[in-house]
Amino acid sequence: MTKPPSKTPMAGGFLLALSLIVGVFAGIARGEASFGFLIGLGVGIALLILVWLADRMRTGR
Repeated sequence: MTKPPSKTPMAGGFLLALSLIVGVFAGIARGEASFGFLIGLGVGIALLILVWLADRMRTGR
């Protein structure tokens, strides 16, 4: 028998948190912590959307 796909959703919160932290530290290194935060936020949201889309395609919804 084939194993049914997992109903457990994938989580992307770690990617958002990591991108925010990396963005802030990169911004601090360049003297623009707020700008780094915003760039990290944008990258994190883009990664969250990719994870969400991958999860939807994986579960067939």
